[in-house]
Amino acid sequence: MLLDRTVICPSCWEPVDLQLDLSGEDQDYVEDCSVCCRPMHITYTVYNGELGDFQVETAT
Repeated sequence: MLLDRTVICPSCWEPVDLQLDLSGEDQDYVEDCSVCCRPMHITYTVYNGELGDFQVETAT
């Protein structure tokens, strides 16, 4: 199950569309911002196919 989510890039403060996969387990990955190309560290938890905790931070 995929969930579309718009977030604010922590580097350029522009909205960025993400697609989150809720069919598996918790996720922890780095994805480049589609506006400024800087890396974003994305983490989220999945509980019974529902989005739990969600964070987007500047990746170092």
